[in-house]
Amino acid sequence: MNEEKWLYEIKPKGKLIDLNLKEIWRYRDLLVLFIKRDITTAYKQTILGPLWFLIQPLFTSVVFTLIFNEVAGIDNGAIPNFLFNLTGLTLWSYFKEVLSVSSSAFTSNAGLFGKVYFPRFIAPASRVLSGLFKFGIQLIILVIFYAYYYYKGMDILPSVGLPLVLVILLNIILLGMGSGLILSALTTKYRDLNVLIGFGLNLLLYLSAVMYSLEAARDKLKEYYWAVEWNPIAHVIESYRSLWFNSLEIHWTGIYTGLALGIIIFFLGLIVFNKTEKTFIDTV
Repeated sequence: MNEEKWLYEIKPKGKLIDLNLKEIWRYRDLLVLFIKRDITTAYKQTILGPLWFLIQPLFTSVVFTLIFNEVAGIDNGAIPNFLFNLTGLTLWSYFKEVLSVSSSAFTSNAGLFGKVYFPRFIAPASRVLSGLFKFGIQLIILVIFYAYYYYKGMDILPSVGLPLVLVILLNIILLGMGSGLILSALTTKYRDLNVLIGFGLNLLLYLSAVMYSLEAARDKLKEYYWAVEWNPIAHVIESYRSLWFNSLEIHWTGIYTGLALGIIIFFLGLIVFNKTEKTFIDTV
């Protein structure tokens, strides 16, 4: 009697690192469906809808300009303070979203994971990719204000290395998703970590060189500068901002070391994620 041949076979994962791109490609239609769902439902049944994509960074940039530049007296040289803050916030907002959605991959999809099989990595990946839509809108707003200040006579021009923004964006995805996948394993057992993650991200904002440069932090913080210096996100944001303004020296160290660290953290997070997905349904 011939053995019955199966079209698909679901079996335990034996590899330590198993992204299984072939299986993810097989479920690409589901990935696209999830991305469309995330975009269309993000601000469904809201008064302002997608305008929140614009209001949040613009309002926050205004507040940062008033507090850190006007009150605290942080000087950004020839770069307009509002534009300086908006540049950092566009990247920080995406990092925050990537880490948040990745860290809740198991808890927010427990009902779906318990009913049907599909590559679990698709759930956080779809949220990360759909977040690029929001980032793209905010990037357009950044370019509009950039052009406004340029035609107003401000001495600003992008660096010749501006295309490296794509490398910075990949870096943010690797760092945010890798850290989030590690945290997602912990939140399956300790639910109160979700509150701690949100609180920690709010604190991390002020140590990530979003509203100031690393040079300004060195001058102002002095012996406490180490808290910013050892934060990889601060160097990534500094690298991102240096590509937008030719008056700033390109932060090559932040680009190279940040990318290397991002790759390490992503694969570490993938190992933890693969290990946790086998048993998480029993603890969620």
